Amino acid sequence: MTFSSKSTDLGSLKPWKLRAGCQRVPLWAPEKKQVTLLTGAPDNPQRSAMIPCGQWCLAPEDLPEGCAYAFEVEGKGPFPDPRARLYLPGSQTWGVTADIGAISRSSQWHPDEKLLGKVWYELHLGTFTPAGTLKAARAKLPYLADLGVEVIELMPTAFFPGERGWGYDGVGLYALFNPYGSPKDLVDFIDRAHELGIAVTQDLVLNHLGVCGNYLAQFAPYFSARHHTPWGDGYNLDGADSTLVREFLLGAALALLRDYGFDGLRLDAVHEIKDDSKLHFLAELSLRVADLSQNLGRPLTLVAESDLNNSRMVTPVEQGGYGMDGQWDDDIHHGIHVAFTGETQGYYEDFADTAALSKIYSQVFYHNGTYSSFRGKNWGAPVPEDMERNRFFGFASNHDQVGNRALGDRPSEKLSPGLLAGQAALVLASPFTPLLFQGEEWGSRSRFQFFTDFPDETIGNAVNEGRKSEFASHDWDKIYEGEVTVPIPQALSTFLNSKLLWQELSEEKHQKMLNWHRLLIRLRREGVFADFISLQRQANLLVLSTERAQVIVNLGTQQENIGELVRPAIPSSYYSFTDGLLGSLPLKIGGEDVLLIVFD
Repeated sequence: MTFSSKSTDLGSLKPWKLRAGCQRVPLWAPEKKQVTLLTGAPDNPQRSAMIPCGQWCLAPEDLPEGCAYAFEVEGKGPFPDPRARLYLPGSQTWGVTADIGAISRSSQWHPDEKLLGKVWYELHLGTFTPAGTLKAARAKLPYLADLGVEVIELMPTAFFPGERGWGYDGVGLYALFNPYGSPKDLVDFIDRAHELGIAVTQDLVLNHLGVCGNYLAQFAPYFSARHHTPWGDGYNLDGADSTLVREFLLGAALALLRDYGFDGLRLDAVHEIKDDSKLHFLAELSLRVADLSQNLGRPLTLVAESDLNNSRMVTPVEQGGYGMDGQWDDDIHHGIHVAFTGETQGYYEDFADTAALSKIYSQVFYHNGTYSSFRGKNWGAPVPEDMERNRFFGFASNHDQVGNRALGDRPSEKLSPGLLAGQAALVLASPFTPLLFQGEEWGSRSRFQFFTDFPDETIGNAVNEGRKSEFASHDWDKIYEGEVTVPIPQALSTFLNSKLLWQELSEEKHQKMLNWHRLLIRLRREGVFADFISLQRQANLLVLSTERAQVIVNLGTQQENIGELVRPAIPSSYYSFTDGLLGSLPLKIGGEDVLLIVFD
């Protein structure tokens, strides 16, 4: 590819305003004396000098759509564009120009509210279907619409080297993981979901980059030794040149919402985003997303995964908060898990308190300034009584709580169908925003294990050994009642064993569980579970009450009398998971069963 001399006239161009990963492929490379643009075939590229423009440099003229390109920096490389929108298949160093915003869309999606309080569904594209692609997942969208799902949360789709993984080691934040399909496939997936009335959100990792394929340091001071994270040096969000580091991360988030049409983002482990700036990065992101929402004319939702147990995360920026709309609440999961399984190892220990669930459903966090034995100190802070409870996400399963068990086993392997149904009722009838994990709705027994595919053998071996040693002290042998062999992350079989078993739906017991979830979701969407009153525990019975319904779960194996627990109102419907729709109010509830009472 050759460039004409007239193409070097930059005029009034502002590099940071240009589209990322296409046309002039703007690159932030301060203090780099020589940056060379490589185009064409990677094994025989053409070389052209990038044009300096302050701390940035630009291609001499627009690159055509679909052009393979990379950079050399002061004679080293090739390195990928940090803001590449697409990677060359099979390469971790070459990008392909792609103007995502120019992809045509078919849906006329005009939601009128944020996504809090709706029914969310978390899925991993690689394991959700046998094919593991966006096209295959798109074909399942009518099923999710029929289930009653209102919001899909995709686990991370950012580019990383290899053919499989959870996605939390992404290195190309602006690009799509190639095995899932093309950018057009992702746009089509979102369009189809919107046509069916389902919003789509994306899990985005802004606390670190993966170790394999991370070349950011070759270009600019993206990282700082001032802040340490579990993955090494943190992003440079508050030091010299931090403005453009922040812009890099903000741009990745905004591009997903603007160019692909996502309705929101789930931000991974934000407690590991280290920033001492006056305006914290999360607060700035909240303000920028609010501006984008206004420009696009549609609501956008930000949800944080935070370990801090602090409502400041969802407090508006103007009130001194970080401005997130919602946050995951692991305490809800832990309280449910311990009550139903009896497991009390590790961080579950404190939740053995029989009053734990009642406190959580009333006060949001169990650790809200109280002592955490797992952390060895007081943790969290109280949530204001008038703060909307739908800002907090509740779940009985998610990718972390399943995948970070030694075997990646679900509650369905340990609990009876009646207890699984009870968990579902407590989540879907709760005052929180409910989230289901793929296959949970039919009680799937398919495992979701930790799988990777690092091309670097040294890194891959380190991950295998690290996973093994990490679990060595977790007393898994006591939980599983025998010796445990932790699946090898790098093994292809670990990935294949994590594929969702759709064939289970042909079995009556799984259809029964699916229908139970459909009922609960329908009632939730009809407002039956609005106006939460309380959740109380009496021995083996859990009683959740709203203005229009009661849920009674029997954790024990024996029948229990419930006459005194039912509110004195005229009920219209009674549902038992075991026996289905009942003709009258039963005086007792069977062992390991759940009773749903809906009042007029």
